[in-house]
Amino acid sequence: MIRDSETQTLLEDAIRRFVRETLVPREAEVDETDQIPADVLAAMREIGLFGLTIPEAYGGLGLTMEEEVRVAFELGQTSPAFRSVIGTNNGIGSIGILLDGSEEQKRHYLPKLAAGDLIGSFCLTEPDSGSDAASLKTSARKDGEHYVLNGTKRYITNAPEAGIYTVMARTSDARGASGISAFIVERESPGLSLGKPDKKMGQRGAHTCDVIFENCRIPAGQLIGGVEGVGFKTAMKVLDKGRLHIAAVAIGAAKRMLRDALAYATERKQFGQPIVEFQLVQGMLADSKTEIYAAECMVLDAARRRDEGRDVSVEASCAKYFATEMCGRVADRAVQIHGGAGYISEYGIERFYRDVRLFRLYEGTSQIQQVIIARGLMRGTEI
Repeated sequence: MIRDSETQTLLEDAIRRFVRETLVPREAEVDETDQIPADVLAAMREIGLFGLTIPEAYGGLGLTMEEEVRVAFELGQTSPAFRSVIGTNNGIGSIGILLDGSEEQKRHYLPKLAAGDLIGSFCLTEPDSGSDAASLKTSARKDGEHYVLNGTKRYITNAPEAGIYTVMARTSDARGASGISAFIVERESPGLSLGKPDKKMGQRGAHTCDVIFENCRIPAGQLIGGVEGVGFKTAMKVLDKGRLHIAAVAIGAAKRMLRDALAYATERKQFGQPIVEFQLVQGMLADSKTEIYAAECMVLDAARRRDEGRDVSVEASCAKYFATEMCGRVADRAVQIHGGAGYISEYGIERFYRDVRLFRLYEGTSQIQQVIIARGLMRGTEI
């Protein structure tokens, strides 16, 4: 674990240089080809990006939540596809195993995830259950020393590249969340297949597809933690952490867009002067900076609370809701500042405008965050 500020600063500086010198120059290539170049993936493995949050005991860097979001501020300042390819290994693809898995499961899978030799994925959403995750229908029936899974998972990040899937499935007829269990399912498991990759509005290079289970047999030992009925709790703990991470990535993207908008406004001249001299343009820049600063303070505060062992379900939702909505507003202003150029693919803001729209949808939509926040208040969460 990184314990001193000097080491953390060195890490952030190294990632900042990597983002600006290696990733930013390849953004257009990724958008064009819909692939992360092999040499970039190799470089990401070499500097340890796949194992940022996995403990040192399992081959990772073991960053705290605060350290993780500070790194995400930097990783967010390039195409989200680069962050996405490592995101599941550091978040939803590994955290369920780390938090609730058996020691045997941790030692078998986490070192491979930390090294980037294995890509993890998280299977919760289904064709008929997204925001209402507790109504999922995928089943896992016990059959001797195995479980047999049937069902379909939808919009699963990194599914085409994944070697293992953390799968939420119903192991009893109990209604709602109480009948849901969590499983580790390996790619080569008989009965597992993938749908065709989704064609998305943005985030080219970050792949999603359906994961389909048809009488998929897995050993009973793949039940996370060896206990049925606690999978939904595992999923919610995973999402609390993931929401803070996505909020931090949204802040990084907003910083990049503001920096690009300011540079364009400084260079672009109208009526004989740079448009940055016009007060209405200054207003858009100022509003963006103010909201980025507010979101950054929120995320850092929530991260520190989580590191202290406190329940941050409401705070994580507040941060994710505000930061991702803020990012959308900054994207819109940045396009407006660019004028017609902002609608042309030659300028990166057009790509960012498409890419960041997803932030308000995954890890729980903005509306789901509002529900979580309101229910927290109703339960007596401190105001």
